[in-house]
Amino acid sequence: MKVAPSIIAANFSQYQREIKAVEGAGADLLHLDVMDGVFVPNITFGPMIVEAIKDLTKLELDAHLMITHPEKYLKQFIDAGSGWLSFHCEATQNPSRCIDYMHERGVKAGLAINPDTPFGTVTEFMDRIDYLLIMTVNPGFYGQKFITGVLPKIEEAKNYIGRQKINCMVEVDGGINVENAARVCSAGADIIVAGAGVFKAKDYRKAIAELRCSRG
Repeated sequence: MKVAPSIIAANFSQYQREIKAVEGAGADLLHLDVMDGVFVPNITFGPMIVEAIKDLTKLELDAHLMITHPEKYLKQFIDAGSGWLSFHCEATQNPSRCIDYMHERGVKAGLAINPDTPFGTVTEFMDRIDYLLIMTVNPGFYGQKFITGVLPKIEEAKNYIGRQKINCMVEVDGGINVENAARVCSAGADIIVAGAGVFKAKDYRKAIAELRCSRG
C-alpha cells in the first residue's frame, strides 16, 4: 500500500517545511492537484510550481491534471519533474495520444475518472496505463465528504485487472482518512491519496502509518 499526501491541504506559507515533513514521515509519493478553473471550479498551480517542488524533495511527484485538453500540457509537466501523471478521460478526446506520449517520455501514465463516470468508459485503455485514479469526491476542492457509492467501482476495476492479468495499479483520491481507509483498501486500492487526512493531522508519521496499515 502506497500513501500519497496531497499538498493541496498543506500550509501554503510553509511549503518547504510541509513537504520535508511528509517525506520524513514515510510518504511514498507526493500528490499534486493541478486545477485550471475550467474542468473544475478551482485554480491551483502550473508547471513552474511543480518544478520548484521537485527541487524540494526526493519523493516522486504524482501530478493529477484536472484540466481541459491535457494533451497540450503534458510536456510542460513532465519537463517540470512529474514522474507520475494522470489526466481525466472526461477532459480530452485523445486519451490514446496522451498515454502514448507519456510512455514515450518514460513516465507512469495514469487515467482518472470522476465519481459518476462508469468504469466501462476506460476498459479499452486499462492494458495501456500504469494506474487508474478513481475519484471518491467530485474534483475541484479538498475536504469533501467521501462518496461511499464509489466503492463498488473500485472493486470492479480491481477485479477486472485481476481477470485480465493486467499490470495496473488502482489509486483512490477524495475524502480518505483513517476512518474510511480500510474500506478503500478492502475494495482494492493500491495507492491512497490523502490531503486533509495527512496534512491536518497532528502527527504526519502516525497518519501515514495508519493509512498504510488499513490494508490489514
